[in-house]
Amino acid sequence: MEKGSGILLHISSLPSKYGIGTFGKEARKFIRFLNASKQKYWQVLPLNPTSYGDSPYQGISSYALNPYFIDLDYLIKREYISKEDVINLKAKKGRFVDYGYLYQTRFAILKKASVKAYEKEEKKIASFYRLNKKWLYDYALFMTIKKIENDVAFSLWPRDLKLHKKNALTNFAKEHIEELKFWIYVQYEAFRQYKSLKKYAKRKNVKIIGDMPFYVASDSVDVWANANMFKVNREHYPTKIAGVPPDYFSENGQLWGNPIYDWDKLKKRHYKWWVQRLKFASKLFDYIRLDHFRAFASYYEIKANAKNAKKGIWKQGPGLLFFETMQNKIKNLNIIAEDLGIIEDDVKKLLKETKFPGLKVYQFAFSDYEECLKKDLKLNNEIANMTAKEIKEMKLVNPFLPHNYLEECVAYIGTHDNDVLSNFLLENKDQIPAMLDYLNLEKEEDIYDTLIGSLFRSNAKVCIFTMQDLLKLPKETRMNTPGKESGNWQFRILKKEISKELSSWLKIMVEESKR
Repeated sequence: MEKGSGILLHISSLPSKYGIGTFGKEARKFIRFLNASKQKYWQVLPLNPTSYGDSPYQGISSYALNPYFIDLDYLIKREYISKEDVINLKAKKGRFVDYGYLYQTRFAILKKASVKAYEKEEKKIASFYRLNKKWLYDYALFMTIKKIENDVAFSLWPRDLKLHKKNALTNFAKEHIEELKFWIYVQYEAFRQYKSLKKYAKRKNVKIIGDMPFYVASDSVDVWANANMFKVNREHYPTKIAGVPPDYFSENGQLWGNPIYDWDKLKKRHYKWWVQRLKFASKLFDYIRLDHFRAFASYYEIKANAKNAKKGIWKQGPGLLFFETMQNKIKNLNIIAEDLGIIEDDVKKLLKETKFPGLKVYQFAFSDYEECLKKDLKLNNEIANMTAKEIKEMKLVNPFLPHNYLEECVAYIGTHDNDVLSNFLLENKDQIPAMLDYLNLEKEEDIYDTLIGSLFRSNAKVCIFTMQDLLKLPKETRMNTPGKESGNWQFRILKKEISKELSSWLKIMVEESKR
């Protein structure tokens, strides 16, 4: 990765007249803001359609794009819909996304657009379908059946449909061809708009960091159409599910509920399913942030009927062979490893072997600061007698302090899973003395800006900031609280907050830190 800085802001968090950010005009404005601010990277969350809970990490499909991100103004310009079709949506301006309202209103508008689109662009839509049929046919079927079955999980569908029986699906498709055509159009439009946005970002020298969840949702096209790739029973119910044991975020652990991969079967097929998935993502993004990287070394497996994540077992992941296969099969595969959480030697070894940049989160640095610093200082005193190779490989006790960062990493104050910095400082008063000591400050009010400045000046090749932290926004704007079932993924910025003043300040910080 090229040395630089960037901003983490999901598409859903962009300003919009219609309740959620899109691939449209405001996304282009944000790219121009990044360019003017000398920011080289724009990090987004997974772009897939969301389901219950609205989490982009529990997507309906690994391939499809979120229909909510389709720009309605573009459809008006193409005369696929009218201004009158969207006039009532303008009441939904504001700070937070109302996913319930979107679900109730957006698809009727897109259905109207699809009728006009097929009249004018049927050949282009057909071409898009042919190029993407491997995943798009199952996606269109899945969405059509789901709507007919009142949005219940596929495990509750009629048995032959639930078990993905070919004859049953063929007959169903013949009976519901118009509905399938609608869902094909939705993806055609979403991909057209996203690819246009991606080209615009390239012209403005902004690289997009996309995000790939490690697991897929239990109620997803991926599991429904590829059940033999997962640990499920004959009825396609998961027998083992994913999560993490008690940690920084939750004393009961996190029970994610995603089905576990059957790695033995995947290996026998040379990881073909994963090759296709990563190859597809590598065309969408300049860099792929691979979520939950640690699971490739070892993953936490929980019984499907468990009430929490306390009682699970660690199982060996696919390891280095997996990534060697990916790199042999995929050109220009640029991965950033999300190596946070419970990180043991097997994860560190895999990260070293793959040579992927890992992540550093500044907020994690101060909870046991004094003990770690003493041990680090002892190591630092021994550096004079070490070779360059030994220095690079030494195990620093506190890897989240900037002076310990190796160059090949991506550093954050906090990610979308962390608290906003303003509230982190309020809720962690016990860590303030450590921050004052480390930053060589006397006044608590100087900590905020100094933390950001020191991250800019750190050795990390890339540093990424959330818009919430750059704008000093309050706790209500936190994007996600792991383990919390509702109220996440709703944050949006306001138009006025993407300001020339912020751009000028970011530009100065980049120039001072030589990024």
